[in-house]
Amino acid sequence: MDVELKNIQKWFGKVHANDGISLTISSGTIQGILGENGAGKSTLMKILSGFYSADSGEILLNGKKVTIQSPADSVRHGIGMLHQDPLDFPPLKVLDNLIVGSPCEVFPDKKRILKEINAIQDQFGFHISPDAYVDRLTVGERQQMEIIRLLWLGAEVLILDEPTTGISAQQKERLFETVVKLASQGKAIIFVSHKLEEVERLCHQVAVFRQGKNVGEAKPPYDTNLLVEMMFGKKITRPPKICEEQDQDNFQISDLSIDDARIYIKDVSFNFKRGEVIGLAGMEGSGQALILRALAGIVRPTGGHIWMKQPDEKDLDLVGLHYFDFREHGISFLPASRLEEGLISGLTLTEHFVLAEKQDGFFIRNQEIAALAEKRIGDFNIKGTPLTQVEALSGGNQQRAELALMRSPLRMLLLENPTRGLDIESTMYIWGKLKQRCKEGASIMFISSDLDEVMQYSDRIIVFFGGKVSEPYDATRMNIDQLGQLIGGKGWS
Repeated sequence: MDVELKNIQKWFGKVHANDGISLTISSGTIQGILGENGAGKSTLMKILSGFYSADSGEILLNGKKVTIQSPADSVRHGIGMLHQDPLDFPPLKVLDNLIVGSPCEVFPDKKRILKEINAIQDQFGFHISPDAYVDRLTVGERQQMEIIRLLWLGAEVLILDEPTTGISAQQKERLFETVVKLASQGKAIIFVSHKLEEVERLCHQVAVFRQGKNVGEAKPPYDTNLLVEMMFGKKITRPPKICEEQDQDNFQISDLSIDDARIYIKDVSFNFKRGEVIGLAGMEGSGQALILRALAGIVRPTGGHIWMKQPDEKDLDLVGLHYFDFREHGISFLPASRLEEGLISGLTLTEHFVLAEKQDGFFIRNQEIAALAEKRIGDFNIKGTPLTQVEALSGGNQQRAELALMRSPLRMLLLENPTRGLDIESTMYIWGKLKQRCKEGASIMFISSDLDEVMQYSDRIIVFFGGKVSEPYDATRMNIDQLGQLIGGKGWS
């Protein structure tokens, strides 16, 4: 199916999110859309998929003008969208999630549906049990489930909005294989991303958005420097790697064991210096998320100790304490699932800042809170106002909002994909903020599916594979190939 967007205009109050955007996507092609956070990429895709209505402009499918007023309309027209954050029902089973919202009869024929779904899985090499509960799936598996649903509903145009955010390198490869196969079958694929290397590798053509406009298009061979300059209106240079002085232990982890339904981690020990950044690398589900949550007080270990170093007092063992005790001792956790765990839909940025701060008395001092909200929005360059509800923010701006909620001072920051959904400039900006915390004496531990990010910002790296946990490696003595081998299970003693 050929798709044509003509002069699409969309305003949100004073923000001109889409400013006369025109774009043509032919069937059988993979159309890349690049742009910085807030450039209007997701807004345009939500207009095409029926979540928003354009203020003006036209949508043509195979040359015929159509009106799309809801997601159900877009599905009827053969358009499906895979969102940054999965839109599913975690308490339900996979099969029930696939059926929900489909134009089935009152009593759906589950045997027939199961047969059709399994045929799609066989075609693309997916292996998701229809009886599995969605809340037990990884992000990559939830993506596969949504692709199955869209194909089962007859989608001829698939929109993938930042699809590689938060998934492992192996899952990314499987996703790319699927996308290429779908395009070869004649489907039109729209691949929205801020990651240049992915777009250059995968897409037949690229459109670049900046400040709500389509500022240019390109085809292979791509000029990376030109694409970056089109995205930001200037050249971007990655700063050199800088390590803070690390001469004092901040935490001592000894013989930590965690028993989960999926995996068992045994006898993990390492020290954690003030100002140090430790990156956790491994395939999704290898145990790194469990360690992070145990250090945050969310998952209770089955054995071992988390010693917080106190120079003038006896070291404090945090194991067994409540999550709120961890917070009071300066440990902050940033989850990957923004709207499920990190933020509260329906509340404004100001209300989030009120909830995140330590409470002093029974009454909210409105002037102080208003000033705090303005400062945090400015400090983290959030494209929103104090009264903006968090679900109205773009994915990248939701990520900035999560980071802006962290208290000061802090002893340890635990971060799941801290630059998830952020463009190059924003990633550098956020890491500048995080490194400032290191200068103040905080330790940082983070998970990232982007191995370049792990190598660039880590002082030491801990690798996970099937519950096995490595000793911390000096990041300056590793390269991407060595790290990839370890993640894949090779090179372990």
